[in-house]
Amino acid sequence: MGLAGSVSIGLSSTAPVYSLAAALGFVVLAVGVHAPAAFLLAFVPMLFIAVAYRELNSALPDCGTTFTWASAAFGRFTGWLGGWGLALSGVVVLANLAQVAGTYLWLLVAEDLASNTLLVTATGVAFIAAMTWTNYRGIDLGEKMQRVTIIVQYAALAVVVAFLVWRLGTGDAVGAASFSADWFNPLALGGPEAAVQGALIALFAYWGWDTCLALNEETRRPRTTPGRAAIISSVILVITYTGVSTLAILFAGVGSEGIGLGNEANAGDVFYAISDAALGPWAWVAVLAVLVSAIAATQTTILPTARGTLAMAVHGALPRRFATVHATYMTPTFSTVLLGATAAAYYVVLTLVSDDVLADSIASLGLFIAFYYGLTGFACVWYFRHTLRSSARHLVLRGVLPLIGALLMTAAFVGSAASMFDPAYGATVVAGIGGTFVVGVGALLLGVVLTALYYSSRRRRESADRAIAGLRRAASAEPHGRRATGG
Repeated sequence: MGLAGSVSIGLSSTAPVYSLAAALGFVVLAVGVHAPAAFLLAFVPMLFIAVAYRELNSALPDCGTTFTWASAAFGRFTGWLGGWGLALSGVVVLANLAQVAGTYLWLLVAEDLASNTLLVTATGVAFIAAMTWTNYRGIDLGEKMQRVTIIVQYAALAVVVAFLVWRLGTGDAVGAASFSADWFNPLALGGPEAAVQGALIALFAYWGWDTCLALNEETRRPRTTPGRAAIISSVILVITYTGVSTLAILFAGVGSEGIGLGNEANAGDVFYAISDAALGPWAWVAVLAVLVSAIAATQTTILPTARGTLAMAVHGALPRRFATVHATYMTPTFSTVLLGATAAAYYVVLTLVSDDVLADSIASLGLFIAFYYGLTGFACVWYFRHTLRSSARHLVLRGVLPLIGALLMTAAFVGSAASMFDPAYGATVVAGIGGTFVVGVGALLLGVVLTALYYSSRRRRESADRAIAGLRRAASAEPHGRRATGG
């Protein structure tokens, strides 16, 4: 892939239309008209972590990303946990995206069909299967699909924006709010608690750009192109989120009734809530945009997770079968198929058990994201610790910014976990503790147990240590700590 393809995959992985539709309402509930400021505030740690990804990728371009870099910096145990966090986020979000894709497909046909749980679940599983097959067939097919879907997403978003601007220009805005530059001021978010809550929600909307780093060994100029794509994707996203959220607030306001963005009934999808009033007979465009966004993200979510497990197998952290690569398509076949099957089974089982449990597992996603992003930031600082004094550039880009990003992600993790501990948080309660906390923290702790079990074998420990030592030697042998690709 070139830079354009890498950027399209980075953008598609975030599902920009769906992420904005799903997050904006909740951000407004937290900070009101200052939602654009919350998106700006959340962009800061994401940008700093993107810098860490770029710097680590320049030295160790490996599809294992967080797993590989954390292993090289801290050792096999921490690396395995980083890979586990990445895998967890992939499986959980695939269940969410499958549900969204199934729901929105039937919303285009008939609204009552979208409430049929069996039909939506079967459709969601079909989407996972289709996207698994697409990934199995190779990155060329996947890249072409992502170019088309990102064009469709932004074209549909452009239609929504055009209608919003037109409605505002003609004075047809329903619950119009008066614009103020203060909307973009992070210091006006209403206090530390509101600022943290709004930024934590907004963080979810940015997650996913790191997919282009997981494809570094399938990208032209693997040391530079994926890192640039990550930065470009992040900048495009912050412009999209702040711009569209401003227009939506100007059009619908933040009232708690009707189509107001402060209406809790609209929080799940503000685009659907305002589509009739804003687009009239073109309201289906908003539904189509979210559907395409969810489908595209389903495909791109499989990419980094499958390549992460492939890298873990190559470096001795999983059985060798996970490293199986198709002779023709050059894709990690076993890892890809297993991930698709696992995500589909997870989605079906939790749907059968309880929609509330599924909802709480999806709500815990922020913990996994903050965990492995923060770990990557710390890994960057520690891996490059001996070169930080060599230049001002290295000190800032390999030390200061990644460290700040990692600390902010850690704060996000702790803040999220504290909120989730409250039994009033989420839809379920376990032993007086919020079910979201139990699912999220429990899944991460399960990773600790699995890591200990896997490395209980001396042979596996020695194999992993040899692989990590090889990574470090190869990197130190290259100019500026770089090495040739190999995973």
